[in-house]
Amino acid sequence: MATDELSSKLSRRLQIEEGAEEPVAVDGPGGHLNGSEEKPSTANADSELGAKLMRREELNEGQGERCQPSMKVFNPYTEFKEFSRQQIKDMEKMFKMYDAGKDNYIDLMELKLMMEKLEAPQTHLGLKNMIKEVDEDLDNKLSFREFLLIFRKAAAGELAEDSGLCVLARLSEIDVSTEGVKGAKTFFEAKVHAINESNRFEAEIRQEQEVKKKQAEEQKQRRAAFKELQSAFK
Repeated sequence: MATDELSSKLSRRLQIEEGAEEPVAVDGPGGHLNGSEEKPSTANADSELGAKLMRREELNEGQGERCQPSMKVFNPYTEFKEFSRQQIKDMEKMFKMYDAGKDNYIDLMELKLMMEKLEAPQTHLGLKNMIKEVDEDLDNKLSFREFLLIFRKAAAGELAEDSGLCVLARLSEIDVSTEGVKGAKTFFEAKVHAINESNRFEAEIRQEQEVKKKQAEEQKQRRAAFKELQSAFK
C-alpha cells in the first residue's frame, strides 16, 4: 500500500509539473505550498535547459563563437625536419623580404610582387589559387608555416609542374630537391635515416656556434687593436 501511494504521488507530481493537471494545496511544515508556486521555477529550469541545448546545437553547427586560438609556439626546425637549418633560414629570409607590411604574412599583393620579381607573373585568379592550395586557416594570406608547406609539397613532388607554387619553388634558388619527405623503405633504413638526421642537426648547430665564436674573437681582436692605436695618440 505504501508503495502504491508513493507511486501515485510521484505520478501526480509529474503531471503537475508538465501542466497536465491543476495543482492542489498540500499541507507542509512551513504552511501551505501549492503547485502554482512551483511552476515558475520549473518553467525557468526548462527555459535554461532549452537555451543550453540550443547553444550546444549552434556550436556543433559552427554558428557559435569560435574558440580561442591555440597558443602553441610554431617551431619550423622541429616541424619541418626534412629541411636543413640553412634551408629554413633561406626560406625565412625570402619570406621576410617579400613581407612588405612586416605583419608576418604574405598577402595577395605581396605574392603578386614576389612572382613578378621572380619573372613569373601570375593572373589574379592564379595568385588566389596559389594561396588557396596551402592556406590551411583560410585567411587568404600566407603565414611562414604555410610558406614552408610550398617547399614541402615541392620536395615531395605534390605540385603540378605548371602550377604557380611549383614555379615559385623552382625559381626561389632554395634547393629542396635532395631533401626527401618520403620515408625510408624498411625499418632499419628508417633508423639509420633518423640517426643521420639527428647528427646533421647537431653538426649544423656546432657549425653555427663555431662561426659565432670566431666572429666574437675577431671582434675582440679589433677592439684591442683599436684601443692600442687610440693609446698611441694620447
